[in-house]
Amino acid sequence: MGDRSEDLARLFVGIARHLHAGDDPTATREQITLAAAAVVPGCEHAAISLVRRNGAITTVAATDDVPAQVDAFQYETGQGPCLDAVEREQLYRTGDLASETRWPDFARRAAERTGVRSMLSFRLLLDEHVYGALNLYSRRREAFDDHAVAVGAILAGHARLALSHSHEREKSRNLGEALDSNRDIGVAVGILMASRGLTREQAFDVLRTTSQWLNKKLRDVAEEVTYTGRLPPTPQRSNPR
Repeated sequence: MGDRSEDLARLFVGIARHLHAGDDPTATREQITLAAAAVVPGCEHAAISLVRRNGAITTVAATDDVPAQVDAFQYETGQGPCLDAVEREQLYRTGDLASETRWPDFARRAAERTGVRSMLSFRLLLDEHVYGALNLYSRRREAFDDHAVAVGAILAGHARLALSHSHEREKSRNLGEALDSNRDIGVAVGILMASRGLTREQAFDVLRTTSQWLNKKLRDVAEEVTYTGRLPPTPQRSNPR
């Protein structure tokens, strides 16, 4: 047991270094699913699902086509371990979808159509706006024992940190590109920083959020802030932060 724990610790040191070095969320997600299939005992397929700002959940990375097929049944029926993990901040495990009673509309159909029998889902909370689940699948019954759960939980922890890190790097890169390419956005960010005591990243987020609420282009919102000195009001809230 001691040797196995030491080997696992060394393995995760390498995985952590590899994952945290990335700044592309898409590539990081793919690396996480491949790591899951490689290191979690019993795992034959893996995927990541994320909830969008509009509340829709989608599969954003997968080792192959099988997870997308299973997930489609979850999204269609509104049932399944992935959805429960997302909503309830827990891990969910099932050893036989064919006889599973917790998700009657999803489970048997998924087992019959895809052959998947076991699933293991961990919630991924990246920030207050982005969350989802790391999902593991197997065509074997009772594929995920307690050791697999423990290994999966460690990987899910690394996945949360790595994805948060890559998302933040991407946001910073997008911010820098936006400020470099558009004078009005840079001026508007400066106005919000001075008037609201925000950091550059926070001011840009305020502009971006207002743009989404109003369904207007970011540069148009920035131009209005530049000329009026304040954000345009939104229907839902007058002071987006």
